[in-house]
Amino acid sequence: MIAADTSTWIAFLHGDQGRDTDLLDKALFDKQVLMVLVVLAELLSDPKLPVAVSETVAEIPLTAIAPGYWLRAGELRAKVLAKRRKARLGNALIAQTCIDHGVPLLTRDRDFRVFADAAGLDLVIG
Repeated sequence: MIAADTSTWIAFLHGDQGRDTDLLDKALFDKQVLMVLVVLAELLSDPKLPVAVSETVAEIPLTAIAPGYWLRAGELRAKVLAKRRKARLGNALIAQTCIDHGVPLLTRDRDFRVFADAAGLDLVIG
């Protein structure tokens, strides 16, 4: 199983090429993709997203929020911020979700590297 960040999903939906989009395509074909709730919300926030695409991404199995998730996500973000590194809240939530589920994150967003350094987030950079 894998998860993909919004940057990879957008690239994939636009037909962009890359290691991340190739892996996402294969994982979708093999039904090995989990949709992170925050990523789904970000994707569905695009008012220009075609209805067919929104219906398709909404059918991907969703990650669950485990007990203590919000506490762990806050602590993860604090750990990164204490190192004077950038840690957007949405990214911290996505990173913690992947850590909780033990799934790698496909992304084009290099800002996730701080979470890999801080907590061992398994990243596949596109």
